[in-house]
Amino acid sequence: MAEKQQGKLITAVPLTYGVATGEILRLAEPISFWGGVEPLTGIIGDIHHPNYGQSVVGKILVLDASRGSSSGAYSLMELMRAKLAPAAIVLLEPDGIICTGVLVGQETYGMQLPVIQMTSQALNSLKTGFFGEVVSEPQDAWLSLI
Repeated sequence: MAEKQQGKLITAVPLTYGVATGEILRLAEPISFWGGVEPLTGIIGDIHHPNYGQSVVGKILVLDASRGSSSGAYSLMELMRAKLAPAAIVLLEPDGIICTGVLVGQETYGMQLPVIQMTSQALNSLKTGFFGEVVSEPQDAWLSLI
């Protein structure tokens, strides 16, 4: 399936900056980084989440939205510190909790974690198992499937 999408370029809106490559993990439902992702492993630990047991580590995490409290920003920042965070995050709508966690993590730890926003049609074309590269710059962002 991924071979059919290879070379596809999808434009996006930059929310935080950086470059990342990885396997796509498309979440079936929103998730909270506070309590939804295990801080010591990077594995989705919410037993009620459809993606329970899957790792977010090094993935291009694709989700419509996050869920939960503002402490999710701290949890995401801690995943960055422990090198257990996603490589990039693709969202349908801007998310202040995710962007705050990433921006503080980038500033504190000197790490990149690009966050981009896509249309629902583009976002829904991304499937778990595809591989991609996210590039997010101040004026432009895109995901290319590789």
